[in-house]
Amino acid sequence: MMRAGLWAAALALTLIGGQVSADSSTVQTAAAPARGDVTNLPIPRYVSLKGSTGNARRGPSLSHRIDWVFKHSGMPLRVTAEFGHWRRVEDREGAGGWVHYSLLSGVRNVIIEEDMTELHMRADEASQVVAVAEAGAIMRLGACGLDWCEVSSDGVDGWVPKSGLWGVFPDETRD
Repeated sequence: MMRAGLWAAALALTLIGGQVSADSSTVQTAAAPARGDVTNLPIPRYVSLKGSTGNARRGPSLSHRIDWVFKHSGMPLRVTAEFGHWRRVEDREGAGGWVHYSLLSGVRNVIIEEDMTELHMRADEASQVVAVAEAGAIMRLGACGLDWCEVSSDGVDGWVPKSGLWGVFPDETRD
């Protein structure tokens, strides 16, 4: 019975574009990024918490236990899976669970990783510092180049090295 289950799993992986190695313990996928079964959007991707609280459940339904409660409006979250109206999300520390899609927004926010991060006038270390942000500050994500991203909050707008942000992919660029 166990072998039949492994064979069925290997067949399913092959049918969706994966290649199973000879020992069936590893899977190699094609170069195309993974897409969600429900939205056809990239997995993983970043979203933000729409309201001031959001329950993260053990599974994708209201009958599952609440494992975590997100309590910061605009908190960036990484979507790692989809099932019906539910999205599996995690925060920068890896905590999370299944959240109903109505609690999430496509607005992109980031978290400042280092305390006293300088926001520059331009995407240049030598440019004027316009503000300083504390570690954990949630800011709206704007344009991103290869190494810098524009962020804003409470009327302050500046550029920060991408490496100092959580909520944006290292190779991501935005206009």
